[in-house]
Amino acid sequence: MAEEDYGSFVDWNQMGDLAKSSGPTKVDCKDLKEFKQMARQGYWAKNHKLRAQVYQQLIKAIPCRTVTPDAEVYRDIMGNAATKKPSSHIPLPEFVDGSPVPRYCLKAEAVASAHQIINCLAGQFPDISHCPSLPAVTSLLLHFSTDEAQCFEHVSRMLACNEPGKRLLDQTFLAYESGCMTFGDLANKYCTAAHKLIVATAQDVLEVYSDWQRWVLGDLPFSHVVRVLDVYLVEGYKILYRVAIALLKFYRKHKAGAQGGQGNQQQQDSGKVRADIQAFIKGIASTVTPDKLLEKAFSIRLFSRKEITLLQLTNEKSLQQKGITVKQKRRNVQLALNPDTFSSEIVSAKEMRDIWSWIPERFALCQPQLLFTTSTHGCSLNRFYSHCEGYEPTLLLIRTTDGDVCGAFLSTDWEERKRGGNKLSFFGTGECFVFRLKPEMERYEWVVIRHPELASSIKTQGQEDTASSEGQNSDSNSLQQPEKSAGDLSPFLSARHFNLNSKNTSMFMAGNFDSIIVGGGEGNALYIDSELNHGRTGRCTTFDNPPLCAESFQVSLLEVWGFQDTMAS
Repeated sequence: MAEEDYGSFVDWNQMGDLAKSSGPTKVDCKDLKEFKQMARQGYWAKNHKLRAQVYQQLIKAIPCRTVTPDAEVYRDIMGNAATKKPSSHIPLPEFVDGSPVPRYCLKAEAVASAHQIINCLAGQFPDISHCPSLPAVTSLLLHFSTDEAQCFEHVSRMLACNEPGKRLLDQTFLAYESGCMTFGDLANKYCTAAHKLIVATAQDVLEVYSDWQRWVLGDLPFSHVVRVLDVYLVEGYKILYRVAIALLKFYRKHKAGAQGGQGNQQQQDSGKVRADIQAFIKGIASTVTPDKLLEKAFSIRLFSRKEITLLQLTNEKSLQQKGITVKQKRRNVQLALNPDTFSSEIVSAKEMRDIWSWIPERFALCQPQLLFTTSTHGCSLNRFYSHCEGYEPTLLLIRTTDGDVCGAFLSTDWEERKRGGNKLSFFGTGECFVFRLKPEMERYEWVVIRHPELASSIKTQGQEDTASSEGQNSDSNSLQQPEKSAGDLSPFLSARHFNLNSKNTSMFMAGNFDSIIVGGGEGNALYIDSELNHGRTGRCTTFDNPPLCAESFQVSLLEVWGFQDTMAS
């Protein structure tokens, strides 16, 4: 085969029509505008050798740092190892964030070569801290490389690109995360119907959109992704946004067809939505051709690099202000409970460990400390307050006379209630959540975490929320208007500033002399009377939860647990 020089890593049986070379055998073009059109139209798409040569030409033209590792550097580093059979058992660097090397149409043993190249890149680019797309890009370029060293050089040049305003690969968590937020902006603006579908069906919109790059570089079939790569190497990063938006549009059309236009949209776990989108994209070849995908991507009007850059910078600034510049990996902290010393009349040691897995990570190494229990301290709200004041956060556990178990994680000291005088005033933060353990285990977080589009962009001052124990006063829902309309900024950026469209979405906890309340807005997640005997539960706007048990219930037992810092003692 004539393409063998540029296809030694390729399993030609997997290439389908791409294994047949036809069409032009050379590209004679100097004008960038004309070159862009040729890339979009797939001028070299039917000739593997020509495509490989064009890629080499494009990548060699990328402006790079003065010292950029090349093929000779790879050969020097690998030495004799380059002649040995590489192993795919070599783990990938941590900065790929668990992204595997997609095989596409590579030979099985070529995946090991990709592992070797990526690990060598990690040694040459120590400043890379987060680059989940690197395995896919390396795998793709390996299809068009004569050897590992050439592939290494090509990926190195993409990583070392220093052209102002041009980016090819995210290399930090800040860049990656702001890219996810920017994709959310663009989806909201240019793909409204599909964005509304994700909002309606997924519990966490940002979690779904965090996959947007993987949709293009990882999930797309090889026949489609190489056409994207043709244009990406010519036009840069914005192409990924365009293609991902197009994929989202096709996904919405697919879902509408599957539901027969009924629009039956039930909210489900974000992981299921992510898996559904991934499965659709992996099988997209049956309904959408590569040409149709690119046609859809380039039909989006007024989608400029300038707009993307401005959104990206705005979102990066927001993340930096919040101190979110590196990925905070939640460690699987197992609460080391001693079953001989841990004693709760409501939950078992295993159930307490399950609850501990939900709490903010900075408290996960603390030990539970029993502060109050009705079985010892009696059914008195005054004693409840006296035992709980001075502690934050706290964990409220309730067992009903029907045997149901529910509760709440409460971020703020109950002493804060006194700032409202005799009025029932809400306080607390978005870390609060409510849950039930029996008959089934379920947690309900602050609604804005799952639906950040409920927030607008500028945080208002002095949010004082008042409510009656029976419900909330709608007159308290007026807020200052934000300086910019919510549509101008990222819904995810806005959520981090917590200027909510309705105060009903930020009623976390409240208490006075005759009751305690958790969750407000059109009802309460939990209401307990002054004798800690009778309670009510219902849907509330703040947590968007169903009733946690029977809507009206009798308290059999109530416990409050604090968080004891064992490191400080």
